[in-house]
Amino acid sequence: MSNFSPAKYFDLKNFEFKELFEGVDFVWEAIPRISNFIEQKTKKKKIIIGKNTIIHKTAVIQGSAIIGENCYIGPHTFIRENCIIANNCHIGHGVEIKNSILLPGAIPAHLNYIGDSIIGSNVNFAGGSIAANFRLDRKNVTVKDGKKIIDTGLLKFGAIVGDKSVIGVNSVLNPGTILGKNTIIYPLTSVTGVHNEGETIRQR
Repeated sequence: MSNFSPAKYFDLKNFEFKELFEGVDFVWEAIPRISNFIEQKTKKKKIIIGKNTIIHKTAVIQGSAIIGENCYIGPHTFIRENCIIANNCHIGHGVEIKNSILLPGAIPAHLNYIGDSIIGSNVNFAGGSIAANFRLDRKNVTVKDGKKIIDTGLLKFGAIVGDKSVIGVNSVLNPGTILGKNTIIYPLTSVTGVHNEGETIRQR
């Protein structure tokens, strides 16, 4: 079985809340922790916004969130419940994010949906690309690791995207997709399963 520890996918030294990943063997296990973690850090104030962060007047923050320093939240962006957005993230026009962690420098460019996912440092989601989080058959999301199928126990789980990966225009990361660091996804590609660091994935 592959190593699914957080360290394989993320360099956490510049992430203020790295303790969220302590004791996690399977990286997606951090996702169900987000809600309680935010509640503890915000002391039930629900929302914390860091210094020098700019939030456009048409953006909506609904529910609990921690937004770091030097971020930009663009027009008509919708930050739903339980989001941790680290320092120096740039979130463009019309992006929706729900129950997810964005590590430092992540860039959902515009018109993206990111649900129940962990997005690494300096990852770029090009326009229209999506991390889908819910199976059509309404079963738990599984991770396909070669011939092995791992039940995550999560009804909603989008993707793990390793540091410095690039997700092309209008690509879809299907539920349970795991991408190693420095992965490149070509435009209009539907992706599933586990992919190693440095892979380039094209639509077949």
